[in-house]
Amino acid sequence: MAQEIMRPDQEQSAGTDAVQSDQAILSMVVSALERGDFMLAFQPIVQSQKPYHPAFYEGLIRVLDSAGRIIPAAEFMPLVEHHDIGRDIDCAALRCGIDALRRKPDLRLAINMSTRSIGHPQWTRILEHALLNDPTLGERLILEITESSAMRIPEAVMAFMQRFQAQGVTFALDDFGAGHTSFRYLKDFYFDILKIDGQFTRGVHHDANNQVLTEALIKIGRQFDMFTVAEAVETQEEADFLAKAGIDCMQGYYYGRPETNPFWLQQPEQKHSQMSA
Repeated sequence: MAQEIMRPDQEQSAGTDAVQSDQAILSMVVSALERGDFMLAFQPIVQSQKPYHPAFYEGLIRVLDSAGRIIPAAEFMPLVEHHDIGRDIDCAALRCGIDALRRKPDLRLAINMSTRSIGHPQWTRILEHALLNDPTLGERLILEITESSAMRIPEAVMAFMQRFQAQGVTFALDDFGAGHTSFRYLKDFYFDILKIDGQFTRGVHHDANNQVLTEALIKIGRQFDMFTVAEAVETQEEADFLAKAGIDCMQGYYYGRPETNPFWLQQPEQKHSQMSA
């Protein structure tokens, strides 16, 4: 097949369009944060042996654009996480999560954060103030840090985790297997939950390579005394295989899509937290 070759002026035009697109996304997110147009979308994580009773929920950040459309994190996080605005997103997600935990005393909730927020004064003040006002909140809060992010500054992450684990906060290692895993650090981190990246769980019931890899990751989690969560579970067949393989919990569209206004958040006396970690 003949390869299409761009002229220099075409390459420059494409690069300019990409820069303008990135700037538009950053501007949209900044404006949404200034207006207070952000929220969490809640997705259930279920126990493999009790799939109809969520063990906890993950709160995924969403922003509204100027037209009022809900924009998922996948459309802006890859860009903003490398800017200071990524810290502002983390602060917004934490505020929303704390608000939900206050409204639902029986809720257990996971919130994503980046290592850029470790040591960030504003983010730290938000969490410390919440824990001071309600010490039980720490026992219901799970902070998710991606594997690739944690491995950038492992010593700082370990110190940060120890500080807040002492106040009851649970930590999850997110997207495990997607980054450059350093087992030298893994044994020192003391994460409570291991979330296996969806690239290994999709089609796991018929993909022999994914079966071997997923079973190995589950064994790693068990060896380090961590609850294991399979991400991106979308079919009954995947769920059946993972349950037989010994996964503790599962998350994905098969069990529920992220919802910005779930019914249980509006109703009192609902039980949502079944797992102890």
